[in-house]
Order: sequence, then structure tokens, then C-alpha cells
Amino acid sequence: MDGDTIRFTIAGVLLGTGALLSLSAAVGLLRFPDLLSRMHAATKPQILGLICVTAAIAVLNPTALVIGTAIVVITLQMLTAPIAAHMVGRAHYRSDDLRSDLLVVDELAESIAEADDEEHRDTANPS
Repeated sequence: MDGDTIRFTIAGVLLGTGALLSLSAAVGLLRFPDLLSRMHAATKPQILGLICVTAAIAVLNPTALVIGTAIVVITLQMLTAPIAAHMVGRAHYRSDDLRSDLLVVDELAESIAEADDEEHRDTANPS
């Protein structure tokens, strides 16, 4: 096998894996019952799928510009998607529009109750 055949094989495997991961994210968005579950399905496989597709592009065109762009795209996705999902999840939680019967552990309830009590104390006793 020559170098091009190996590159095309690796890129094909990466593209197939990325497509399957993206498909699983889409199915999770449609099938999961609440926003918190859907966010989990949308962030993890979506980022891994994007990494696979971007890596396949870098394997097919291994120039410094393409590899550098791939690194920037992957890094920004890995930084922004979890943070955005976290903020959406917290906002959704605070809106009291979630299915608490689906929560196994609710670690955020105590923190929010303390923050609300502190905010109430601050507004009741202005300095």
C-alpha cells in the first residue's frame, strides 16, 4: 500500500466515525425527553464528530495552514460548546421548567437556594 491509499483509508475511517457521532447527537436531540439530556447528547458526540471530520480534512490535506486551522477549530469548539451548554443548563434549571423526576442527583439545588437566600437578605437589608 502506498502513502495515498493509507491517507485515504485513515480519512475515510475518520469521516465515517465523525458522521456516526454526529448522527448519534441528532438522534439524541430527537429522542431524549428533556433539555438537560438533549444538551448532553448534543455536546459530547457533536464535538467528537467534529474532531474526527476536521482530523480527516487535515489528513487529506496535510499543509501547515490546514493543520493550523484544524487545531484552532477543534480548540475553540472544545472551549465554547461545554461552556455554552453549561450556561443554557443553568438558565433552564433556574426557570423551573425541568423534569426533576429525571434527575438522579441534584447538586445545584442547594447552591441556588443559598444564593437566593443571600440575595433576599441583601434586598431586605440594604446598606
